[in-house]
Amino acid sequence: MNSTPLWLSSITFAAAGGWLAATMFAGRATSKEPRFPQLTMDQLDEKQKPLGEQIMKVSSVGIGGPYNPMIRSPMLGQRLFDLFYYLRWETSVPTKLNEFAILIIGRQWRSQVEWFAHAPLAAKAGLSPEMIAELKANKRPSKMAEDEAVVYDFVTEITTTRKVSDETYARAKKVFNDQQIVDLTAVAGNYVMVAMLLAMAEETTPPDKQEPFKPGEP
Repeated sequence: MNSTPLWLSSITFAAAGGWLAATMFAGRATSKEPRFPQLTMDQLDEKQKPLGEQIMKVSSVGIGGPYNPMIRSPMLGQRLFDLFYYLRWETSVPTKLNEFAILIIGRQWRSQVEWFAHAPLAAKAGLSPEMIAELKANKRPSKMAEDEAVVYDFVTEITTTRKVSDETYARAKKVFNDQQIVDLTAVAGNYVMVAMLLAMAEETTPPDKQEPFKPGEP
């Protein structure tokens, strides 16, 4: 019996699917003009196209999500893409814990796109549906392994208090090496920036999908 919540299994991404670029984040039906109309590959100019081609090889959202605004600044976009690539596919932090850190930031920002895109990835990487559901409900997950608890406390502390206490750092040192601590800090900061880009651009989930966070929820 599948115990995965419906909101968690509501979408399956095709990472290399070129058709996603034109349709993935077209925006909801609204009378307001989008701040950044969704670009398609055939609309990219000569400075944008090389970046667009790289994005399409790895992105689960085509050139939607944060890629839609950032490709407007292709030189910055290229540098951000290289950073994203490392922090997603080459980081020293185990995938499950890396996705957990991303979800923590997505929940802090109530970032519809971050949560929509990364909750399924976190589940696929092994994060339990119960932990994801509790985090989505704005609760500290109640049944975390030690490494998961370290990630939750470390990321939450540095992003909300703007420091890491000696106690939290000592706990992190028991679980992670120096590179992993640096990479964990960087992925948290990176996805704050991603959440800011998404918020500024008013990017949201596909029109036929429900937004993860409803108005009035904590």
